[in-house]
Amino acid sequence: MTDKKRPPVPKSARKPAPKKPDAATADPSKGDRIAKVLARAGVASRREAERMIEAGRVTVNGTVIDSPALNVTPRDEILFDGAPLADPEPPRMWLYYKPIGLVTTERDEKGRDTVFNNLPDDLPRVVSVGRLDLNSEGLLLLTNDGEVKRKLELPSTGWSRKYRVRVNGRPTEDTLAPVRKGITIDGEKFQPMSVSLDRQQGANAWLTVTLREGKNREVRRAMEAVGLTVNRLLRVSYGPFQLGELKPGEVEEIRQRVVRDQLGLEGAKPAPVRKRNEIPRGKNGSKPGAKPAHKGGRPGGKRSGGQPQGRSGPRKS
Repeated sequence: MTDKKRPPVPKSARKPAPKKPDAATADPSKGDRIAKVLARAGVASRREAERMIEAGRVTVNGTVIDSPALNVTPRDEILFDGAPLADPEPPRMWLYYKPIGLVTTERDEKGRDTVFNNLPDDLPRVVSVGRLDLNSEGLLLLTNDGEVKRKLELPSTGWSRKYRVRVNGRPTEDTLAPVRKGITIDGEKFQPMSVSLDRQQGANAWLTVTLREGKNREVRRAMEAVGLTVNRLLRVSYGPFQLGELKPGEVEEIRQRVVRDQLGLEGAKPAPVRKRNEIPRGKNGSKPGAKPAHKGGRPGGKRSGGQPQGRSGPRKS
C-alpha cells in the first residue's frame, strides 16, 4: 500500500513553530524584576539599578537591556559592566555616625567629600537608608541590600526618626504649636511632628524632634517657618536603632539576629559581627581615635540613654 501525498499547505495557512521561551521573561509571575536582583546583589539601590539598566550597563543572556521591565530567574546569565553578579549576601546593616561636612551621595557634582569615600575599606558595597544633609550629623543606617533600603524608606514602614536640634531663638509652646499640628510650606504639607522644648541655653534652645516622613530638609524648613534657625541637627535614632555612644566617623555592624528580628526576615543566614571601626581621616571626616565633636556628653548637656542598638546584651570586657 502506497502513501498518498498530501497536497501542499498554502504559506498563508501555515502556523509558525512555537518559539522556546527564554529564561528572561516579562511574565511577572516568574522570577524577579532585574532591578530587584541587582539590588539584592549589592550593585545599587533598586532605583539606581533602574537608571543603570537604562544606561545600558546590564546584560542578560548576552543581550544588553535598556528597560527594567524584565523578570529574570537563577538560570539567567546577568552581567553588570561586563562582570557577573556576586552571589548575594544575607542582608546586613551598620550604624554609622555621619560627621558634619560629608554628603550622603556616591558622587557629588560639586566635588564635596562623601560618606562613601570615607567608609572603611573592609566594608562591602553599601547604600544608605535615607540621607542627612551636609551640615547635619548623627545616625545613618547602611545596608548591603537595596531591597532593605527600599523597605525602610517606605512611609508604610512607619519608623520614626528622632533628632536633637539646636535653634537660635527663644521658642515657646505657642511657637511650636504649628509644627506639632502639621504645617504647610510653599504648598507642601508636613505631617505633625513631636517637639519637646528641652532647655534654653543663652540665645539658643535645645529641642527633641520626632518625625515619620523624612522629606528633604524637613526639620530645618519647619523651624524656619515658625521663625527659628537651626544651627545644629543631630539624628539620634532611626526606628529601633540608636546612635548610642558612637563617635563621629565610627561604624558598627548590627547583630544579624537583630536585623532578622527587626526586618521580619525568615531563614536569613547569619553573618559575622564586625567590631566597630573608625573611618580613615577624610577631607572633612574625623581623625581615628578622635573624641566626639561635642563636649559634655550629648548635645544640650544630655546623654543618650541605653546601649547602641544592635547589641542584644551588655558589652563584654
